[in-house]
This record gives sequence, C-alpha cells and structure tokens, in this order.
Amino acid sequence: MLKIAFSPVYKYQLPDGHRFPMVKYELLPEQLLYEGTVQEEQFFVPGQLAEEVLLWTHSPAYWNKLQNQGLTAKEERAIGFPMRPDLVERGRYIAQGTIECALLAQQHGVAMNIAGGTHHAFADRGEGFCVFNDFAIAANYLLRHQLARKILIVDLDVHQGNGTAHIFRNEPRVFTFSMHGARNYPTRKEQSDLDIGLPDKTGDEAYLKILGETLPRLLDDVQPDQVFYLAGVDVLATDRLGRLGLSVAGCKKRDQFVLESCKSANLPVAVSMGGGYSERIAHIIEAHANTYRVASEIFF
Repeated sequence: MLKIAFSPVYKYQLPDGHRFPMVKYELLPEQLLYEGTVQEEQFFVPGQLAEEVLLWTHSPAYWNKLQNQGLTAKEERAIGFPMRPDLVERGRYIAQGTIECALLAQQHGVAMNIAGGTHHAFADRGEGFCVFNDFAIAANYLLRHQLARKILIVDLDVHQGNGTAHIFRNEPRVFTFSMHGARNYPTRKEQSDLDIGLPDKTGDEAYLKILGETLPRLLDDVQPDQVFYLAGVDVLATDRLGRLGLSVAGCKKRDQFVLESCKSANLPVAVSMGGGYSERIAHIIEAHANTYRVASEIFF
C-alpha cells in the first residue's frame, strides 16, 4: 500500500497575496481521495523532527536564529517570506515526513511526502522558499543509522538543488543529480555530482531523451541502495517561474520513467513534491496527482 506523509500543519498559510501557492498542500490530498487514487488509511501524520537530528544537517547558529526569530531582513528575503514560529515548526514536520517516507520506502518500495523537496536550504541558511533541507536531513538520518550505504538524489525540480549540492559536496556516500533550467534560479549554481542545465523552453521529447540516457547510467555507476526523488512540477510550460516547456503528459512520463527505473532496480524511493507555480492551480494539482497515480500503478 502506498503510504503518504501529510499533516494539517502542511496547510499553514503565508501572508495574503504571497505568490507561493501553499493551497496545493490542501487540495492535492483532497483530489487524490476524491478520484479514488488513494484511501484515507494511506495517509500518515509524521512526527516532529528531533532537534538532535536537525543538527546533523543544519548548523547550531542557524537553528538558534530560527528558534529565536533572529533572522535578519536580508536572510528573510533570501528565504522569500517573513519567518514565523509556525513556519519553522512546519519545516520540522515536513522533514520528519521525508525521513519516515524513506523508512517506509525500504519496506514497500516507495513512499511519498505531500510537501518537501526543500532543496535550496543550506546547512547555515535558508533560500528560495526553503527553511530546512528535507532530503539532506533524511539522507543523513539513514547514513547515521547505517540504513543506507549509498544514496542517489534525483532532483528534477526546474531549479538547481543548490543547497543539497553544497551540503553533500564532501560526502561520497550521497550522489547529487540535478537536471534543471540552466538560466533559472539560483543565478549562482553550486556544483552537484552531476548537473544538467537545460535551455529555455526544453520540451517533452528533448527532456525525456536526456533523462532516459542519464538515469539508467547513474543507477549502474552509483549503485545506490536508496533513492530520493524530487518531483517538482515547475518544469511545466505553464509555470510562472519555470522557463521549460513540458506538458502535463510529458511530466507524467518523467515520473513514470523515474519510478519504473527504481522499481526495476529494486531500489526504495522516497518522493517529495517540490515546486509548482502555474497560474492555474488545476495544472499544479493535476501534475502532482499524476506522480501519485503512476506510483500506485507501478508499485502496487
């Protein structure tokens, strides 16, 4: 049975008029339930991330600033929204959800977090709507507990996973792969183990060809025993922040290929949703829902 992390705190709202579409975290579970892709019992509420585990990835100085609402105006601007205690707590639950998804994936093949994919957070700071780096936190958890020997992070959000790349720059047990818009945020890219920057308006055919030539080789070369997949839907042509040109159908084929590749290699995969900023919320929800649909079809 596909298990999905979702908590009421995922619904926390940002100030009125903010462009970050937080409402998707509420609508996506409703859509999946309405259409019968999942049932209520498939959702689980993650616990709160322990401070000790958080500090395996993030610096004590950064954590102290967040606890005491001590970020400067410049640091808040880098994150992209004013910081509040509830948003800090929200990040802790999301990161714990990704840890629990990784553990469940080792049992069932796949598990998915309605939120997460906060790949712009560095060890000592947040950026780009990201406060904590859930993939880095979960990967470090598995390594600390000797639950994984080698981890592959497949980051297909339209933006480079700069925080993740920097956190694991000297960690050979984690291989970071980011395929993203070359001219998109962040302007200053970090160096992943493998970066593929795509030109503006890259469409379905070119995108899927590159992915199809790259991922199987990585699975063979890296030989991971755990995969984390960031399934951002800001690759859509309709995305306000994306610059790429995928259709909803092409995005679904992307997810299908990644998940089928993991299934064929008998690799557990934990999935987080990442970005999605299309003008119509229906496009965002449909593309995200496809990730759950194909996961259910492939693994169960």
